[in-house]
Amino acid sequence: MSKIRRIPPAIKIIFCILITFLTISNFQPLPAKSQENQTSAPVANVDLGGSFTQLGVKGSILICDRNHNRCYQHNAPRNSQAFSPASTFKIFNSLVALETGVIPSDVAVLTWDGIQREFPSWNQDTNIRQAFKNSTVWFYQVLARKIGYQRMKPFIQQVGYGDGQIGTPEQIDRFWLEGPLQITPRQQIEFLQRLQRKELPFSQRTLDLVQDIMVYERTPEYILRGKTGWAARRKPNIGWFVGYLEQKNNVYFFATNIDIRNNDDLPTRIEITRRSFKILGLL
Repeated sequence: MSKIRRIPPAIKIIFCILITFLTISNFQPLPAKSQENQTSAPVANVDLGGSFTQLGVKGSILICDRNHNRCYQHNAPRNSQAFSPASTFKIFNSLVALETGVIPSDVAVLTWDGIQREFPSWNQDTNIRQAFKNSTVWFYQVLARKIGYQRMKPFIQQVGYGDGQIGTPEQIDRFWLEGPLQITPRQQIEFLQRLQRKELPFSQRTLDLVQDIMVYERTPEYILRGKTGWAARRKPNIGWFVGYLEQKNNVYFFATNIDIRNNDDLPTRIEITRRSFKILGLL
């Protein structure tokens, strides 16, 4: 019987290294799970410009996701451009009016002055809830005059609303409609974030009441709070829709801003916002 020759230790080591190398070189990793099957945070470079093209309007939109601390936008330069806030200022005006007691509650009624205005819903006695919903200009002009320049200006400065410019005492009932007050879409978002977090210098009652007045749409799946605006006294006309969507234990702040060519463009402010939310998998 022939003797079995023992393999030297050095040869064993070389042999093991060779086997390991051949195994690794032939290894094929398992295919990764498809993106559709993974739960991940939204990507910030989502294209929101298609809705503007499809609807034939120029403008911008900015949506900020609270939980993931990221924003989505179309037309970044415009989101940093200042415009007249128009009726979106009714959010701020409501806060100050309720805080100062100029309007004591959400059901207190102001008497219509009898002047016929362009929208039939304005031509009636109304409270702040109805006036906010109908965007009744005369109602909020009365509130601004009752608040007065000496009280309005410190609130504007303390909050840091827009560029803080409200003009002279004679402009107290139109500075948000005709100027000089201006605000960027980014500043709208910052203001709304502080409102939702209740970090503005107003009482708990006032903050709760205004946020309730702001409810634009409520379903079992979400709450949409917002305010439209139409700067019709300046050229070019500018349309706004600002607010925030509460859905899936998260809050999405938005500011939509478009050029208004005629009355047919007014619904586009809301339609673009809805389409943008749907692109993000919301609503």
